[in-house]
Amino acid sequence: QKFSGITLDRKKTFSTLCQIKTQHSPWGSAAPAAPACSLADVMSEQLATQLDEENNAFPALTEYASETTSDLMLAKMLQMQFDREFDDQLRREEKKFNGESKVSISFENYRMVHPYEDSDSSEDEVDWQDTRHDPYKADKPQTTPRRGFTGKGKNITTKHDAETCGRKNTARMDNFAPEVHVGDGLGMDLKLSNQVFNSLKQHCYSEQRRSARLHEKKEHSTAEQAVDPRTRLLMYKMVNAGVLENINGCISTGKESVVFHADGGSLEEQPVPDEVVLKVFKTTLNEFKNRDRYIKDDYRFKERFSKLNPRKVIRLWAEKEMHNLARMKKAEIPCPEVVLLKKHILVMSFIGKDHVPAPKLKDVVLNSEDMKNAFYQVLHLMQLMYQECNLVHADLSEYNMLWHEGKVWLIDVSQSIEPTHPHGLEFLFRDCRNVSTFFQKRGVSEAMSVYELFNAVSGLNIPVGAEEEAEFMAEIVALEKRNEDHVQKRGKKTFPVTCEDGDPPLKPDADD
Repeated sequence: QKFSGITLDRKKTFSTLCQIKTQHSPWGSAAPAAPACSLADVMSEQLATQLDEENNAFPALTEYASETTSDLMLAKMLQMQFDREFDDQLRREEKKFNGESKVSISFENYRMVHPYEDSDSSEDEVDWQDTRHDPYKADKPQTTPRRGFTGKGKNITTKHDAETCGRKNTARMDNFAPEVHVGDGLGMDLKLSNQVFNSLKQHCYSEQRRSARLHEKKEHSTAEQAVDPRTRLLMYKMVNAGVLENINGCISTGKESVVFHADGGSLEEQPVPDEVVLKVFKTTLNEFKNRDRYIKDDYRFKERFSKLNPRKVIRLWAEKEMHNLARMKKAEIPCPEVVLLKKHILVMSFIGKDHVPAPKLKDVVLNSEDMKNAFYQVLHLMQLMYQECNLVHADLSEYNMLWHEGKVWLIDVSQSIEPTHPHGLEFLFRDCRNVSTFFQKRGVSEAMSVYELFNAVSGLNIPVGAEEEAEFMAEIVALEKRNEDHVQKRGKKTFPVTCEDGDPPLKPDADD
């Protein structure tokens, strides 16, 4: 009982002391206990606190999202995030691919977001090259002062310094034509020597001239079965003016011209046939380079001939055929009738019927009597051309003679010349050889030899002798020489002229 009583007294005393300390605590009074609440209220409060903390953790995103209500903007934001993740993966693939190799391959071209587009990219991404701040880009070359050098003493640098000249030459590559690709040399501290730079410059100039020539040749040349833009414009103007109804297509092509078939229209001065041909003279001299020998010594065009201007030469060529056809028409030689001449396009009547051209003498099949008749017709036509028209065909063969309505028609007289030409008799002898050889091969027994045919056409009666061509040609050359001397001394022709071309020479057309 004694010990138990002592224990109870101590318990009372301890509780009393605790109350005294609680009431007189130096740290102040304790906070009142929170009132009791339900479990549902506790859970709602914790959820609200958690949401507030999450919103405070992403203030920028919350602010941006609150301002963005467009679906397009949200889609762009998602695409940008996807592109960044793709670039990160591409960068890892690049590091894995290159490894420790000294020569590395960049995947920059495959990036979705480049450094200058992505403002939020980290600064430690040094694998991507930003060309705006290229450390290898050469500085602008320093201009040399008027005195020709900079510096003093041992540090003098003249304008002939190798490095200075090299940098200047590299900067001068900017002046090259845009089509010349100079590569990445402008983005490096490249120094070109004068020899290398001069070689590059000369090569660029040569390529420019070659390109210009090819372009001009393509645009200003009449190709086979095709015409250049200028010729197409002239043909369109003829149709638009009513001279032609329409242009049907190409009939034939040769070394000097392209022939088209067309339906005739109307002209104020003269009627236009129902069917006509357009002879378009080619403006290139590649296939017929020696055409100048037929025109430069012709007194009708000698003063106007210019070998330096091909287009004017072609116009003279077309004008020459027009005048030759006019002479032949006056002598009633079967040939095309000239309708119109416009620059290098000659419009003539069509020899044929219903869009079908008359066949060439080499293609037509004739019996012996018709072939014999054709030979005598050709002989008569050659005599008329030489004696009445004062012309030598200069390209007469079975290819330039047509058979139509039982008659022989002569075409292609643009190269025809007068007998007073320095080579007129030589061209006549060549025509006689072609005609004699053709008819002899076709079995015409009445066909003359080349020497007899030449004398029959020219009327010169050169002795044949042993019928050696060398001796005969020597006599022809001697006659041409004497005739040329007469023309130079007396200024007149030795061969009589019985028919002159009544049409005055056309004035040269002005260049467009």
